[in-house]
Formats: sequence, structure tokens, C-alpha cells
Amino acid sequence: MSSPSSDSSTPRGEAWVWFTGLGLIVGLGMVIGLLALVVLNGISVFWAPPVPVVQVDDGRTIIGQLAQRRIRPGSLASDPRYELQFQVGLRELNGNSYLWVDEAKLKGEVFPADILGLERVENGPAFLRPLTLKRADGQEVPVTSPAFSESFQQEVAAAGATREKLVELTRHRIGDVNSEMEAARIALRRAEDRGQADEVAEQRKLIATLEARFADLRTEAQGVAQRGEVAKLLGRDAAGREVTVPLSQIVRGWFPNQLDTWGRVRLFFSRLHEFIFDEPREANTEGGLMPAIFGTLVMTVFMSLLVTPFGVITAIYLREYAQQGPILRIVRISVNNLAGVPSIVFGVFGLGFFVYVLGGSIDQLFFSDQLKYNNNTPVFGTGGLLWCSLTLALMTLPVVIVATEEALAAVPRGMREASLAAGASKWQTIREILLPASAPGILTGVILAMARGAGEVAPLMLVGVVKLAPTLPVDAVAPFLHLDRKFMHLGFHVYDLGFQSPDSDAARPMVFATTLLLIILVVCLNLGAIWVRNRLRARFKGASF
Repeated sequence: MSSPSSDSSTPRGEAWVWFTGLGLIVGLGMVIGLLALVVLNGISVFWAPPVPVVQVDDGRTIIGQLAQRRIRPGSLASDPRYELQFQVGLRELNGNSYLWVDEAKLKGEVFPADILGLERVENGPAFLRPLTLKRADGQEVPVTSPAFSESFQQEVAAAGATREKLVELTRHRIGDVNSEMEAARIALRRAEDRGQADEVAEQRKLIATLEARFADLRTEAQGVAQRGEVAKLLGRDAAGREVTVPLSQIVRGWFPNQLDTWGRVRLFFSRLHEFIFDEPREANTEGGLMPAIFGTLVMTVFMSLLVTPFGVITAIYLREYAQQGPILRIVRISVNNLAGVPSIVFGVFGLGFFVYVLGGSIDQLFFSDQLKYNNNTPVFGTGGLLWCSLTLALMTLPVVIVATEEALAAVPRGMREASLAAGASKWQTIREILLPASAPGILTGVILAMARGAGEVAPLMLVGVVKLAPTLPVDAVAPFLHLDRKFMHLGFHVYDLGFQSPDSDAARPMVFATTLLLIILVVCLNLGAIWVRNRLRARFKGASF
């Protein structure tokens, strides 16, 4: 006869099902909340709100955009007092771009239409009342003129073109001449050591030609810079002080209290375009992230190209060729444990082995002239793209090995036996049957490796990532892919902005925007790999993975 407890209609363990569901809800809520925080704070960087003129009871006048509102430190919980942070700009005059004001001391605020907002190359933004525009042709346009706004935008665009021309001269053309002069000096020292008189004369002639070209380019750059300093904007700040801003320092200008919704949307996308395609400025707190985006993408793809063949070959050997036994079990345990090693340990290994040992040996073998005649300047004996990619490939190797082994084990046994029964060798079976059938599982491991590698920062700090890279690792100069170059990375950029920036208030919005961009980049890379995996999986619908 059954006991009463066995007749109960309540299934055993049902409470734990509810607990697991609750855990899922909590986890999803945390992820969604984190993404919402990053998205809202990241997008707000590009939006231009109205700018008020605020009167304080101590007689001060503040022109600035509201940054945040918080409970004042030291206030009672029963009677909280709030303070407001305004971005007032004009750091060179105010000493800081941000200002805290007790909310209770505000007398009122207005939104006058004549407030002009400026984004500048240096010293951050500026908010002022414009007075006069001095054009490049010497004409002056007062703010009361109906043509002021149009003339101002035209002059800012012309100043931007001049600034781009100056960058082209100083960074590219003069930089190319400097590179040629450096190579010529190395060749001259080598020829002098070898006693090659004809080569010495030829290199000296080449150096003289390059020096003359350098002087001409420098004179041209100075002339462009001087012409760019002619156009100026005169205005007054909140304290009534006259402010003169060269138009060559202005990236863009707008009247925040005159913009309609469509104008703010256009400004939003203009800032977004600058953020994605331009280079950073002002200690990385402003400008764009194109070098960091490009560096992250190149490093992640190159790391995937390195880790995939090594991981797949290792997994094939462990699964198909190695003799099962205690040694193989120890190897598998070691591989699994390798996935739990802190990333900074891989960074130290990469610095000690890849950079100093391998890189130093490569320099001694192939770049001895560079070391001998260029003050021992290393080529591969210092951090660079190659060592970063190898370090992260080593770190993510266990992920690819484990995923590939599981994918190979999931291939139906009948497919193996059918191939062998048809007369195929073991390698032919692996190449024609096992690898195509397990490709979706292999790509799963590659996706996980890319997701982890793209977000790592600690090892990259030791083996090649820098705060600001003057050149990209891929360009139009042979050999096009420069494995020895240092590069920028979005993850390191977030760390640098959050903890190394001289102006933490100005860097805070860029931290969220950069984090959002890093998330989008990783998601796009993963979606691309998932699309390829699904295409491969569709070819083998009959197999179970």
C-alpha cells in the first residue's frame, strides 16, 4: 500500500525549478540593466541639449550645459540637498571645464538664443556670446548681421580644410621624408663602415636632397599654419571677459538654443561620424576612435587566424591520433587548467619570451643594421601587433582545442566507418568527413576565442598596445601589414580614459561611448562568425552536434 506522501500531486523538485527560473530572470535583468546603462550614457555623448544661462545667488553667471545632478555629499537622508554639475568649458580661463553648484543657490535660468557652443582642437569645449567674426580675408562680420551664422559656418569649414592640409603636410609628407632620411643615414653609416666610397657619396647626395625637401615642406607647413591663424571669433564668456578663439582651433560650432529637433539629429550624426572615423584629441577625451577601432579589429582577426589552425591541429591529434592513457589525460587536464590562468600571466610570458627572446633574436638575425646604426632601436624586440596577437592566441588556445575536440567527438560514428569502409585512409576521413562535419563546432570555439580576446586589456599593456599610435598597423606602404607596429585598442582606451585621464569629468562620457563601441564591435564579429557557422551547419543537417 502506498504511503500518503507518494500520492501527493506536487512533483518533487518543483521548488528548485522556480529557483532556477528566478536565477535566469536575475541574470538577464543584470545584463539588460548593464547594457541599458552603457547605451544611455554612451548615446548621450553625441546629443546636444539646450544650454542655459544660470544666475547664482552669489552674483555669478554660469553658461554651460547640465552634466549631472546628485545628492550633495554630507547632506542628511531625511533632508537631501542636491547639487548640479555644469560643463562650462573655456578651460584655459576657468581652470576646469566643469563646475559644481548647490541647487538651492540657483536664482533662475534662461535659454537665450545667442549662446554659441564650440568644440575645439585644444582646451575642450567653449560656451560664449559671440560678438564679431574676423574672416580670413580681413572682413569683420558682427553678430547682429544676418550673414553671421552662414559666414561663421563657412569660415569653420575652411579652417577645417586648412587643418587637414596641415596634418597631411606634417604627418604624412614630412613624416615620409623623415623615414627616407632615417633609412639613408643608416645606409650611409653602413657604407662608411665598409669603406664603400661611391655608396657614401650617393647616400650623402640623397640626404642633402631629402633635407632640402624637408625644409621646403616645413616652410610650406608654417605658411599654412600662419594663414589659418588669421580668421578669429571674438566673444564674451559668462563673466563678461572678452575671448578670442582662432577658427583654426574650432572643430564645429552651433547655437544650442536655436536648434530644432532635426538640427539636433544632424548634429548627433555629425558627432557620431567624427567618433567613428576621426582620430582622438585632447588626451583621448575628445575626437574619434578610428585608430582604436581599426587596431582592435586587426588584432582580433589576426589572433583568430593564428589560434584556429594551432587549436584544430592539436585537437585532431589528441582525439584521432594520440594513444588514450594517463599521459593524454594529464595533457587534457593541463589544457583545461590553462584556460583558468590569469591573463596578466600570459602578458608577462609574452613580454619575456615573445618580445625579448623571439623578437630580440629576429632583430639580431634580420635587422642587425637597424640595431647597429640606429642607436640600438629594436624592430621586433619591442611590443607590436605580432606579439599581441600571439599572446592572445596562446591565451585562447584552450578554448579552441576543447571546442574542436567536442565537435570531432560529436560526428556520428557511422560517417567515420562508412568512409573507412569505402577505402579512405584515416587522414582522408579526417579531411573530407570529420573536419567539414565538425566545422560548426570549431567555429563555436573560434567565436568564444574572439569574444575573449577582443576584450582583454591586461596582457596587451605589456606587449604592444599604446595610448596613442601615430600610424596604423595596416596601410598603403609596403609590406602593407606591419607586424612590428604598436597600435591602439578599445579595451585599453577605456582603461586609459577611466584611470589615466587628466580630466576625469571630461573623460567619463567617452568611457561609456567607447565601451558601447567595443560591445558593438565584438557583437558584429561574433554575428559574422555565427552566420558562417550556420551556413556550414545547414550543409550537414543530418549530423547531430
